[in-house]
Amino acid sequence: MKLTKSELEIMNVLWKSDVPLSRADILALSTEKTWKDNSIHILLNGMLKKEAIKEAGFTRSGKVWGRLYAPNVSIDEYYNENLFSHTSQKEFPLLVSAMVNREDITPELIDELEGILQQRRQELEQH
Repeated sequence: MKLTKSELEIMNVLWKSDVPLSRADILALSTEKTWKDNSIHILLNGMLKKEAIKEAGFTRSGKVWGRLYAPNVSIDEYYNENLFSHTSQKEFPLLVSAMVNREDITPELIDELEGILQQRRQELEQH
């Protein structure tokens, strides 16, 4: 499943949430969106068709009932399928190198990446 940039922005909001979200919640939490608020209905319906998200209940907003949405795939599943499925283990260092050599990389982001790698190393060593 391939998602558009706008759909990925919505997925990132849903992935960060611990609970299903309504359209209003998604709009409120989409602080860096590149799409117009009126497009959310079209985007969500497209994501439902792609099975990227699922209906996760209903909520009442005033007199109106609305659907709640939740991710149907985890962030790891999505990126493993779309970014890493054609990448061999030998290419991983090249991929990481390309990521950390970007102009917009910050020391804080490098610290976060180091933490992720250290945590994964510990998990692997325990098994």
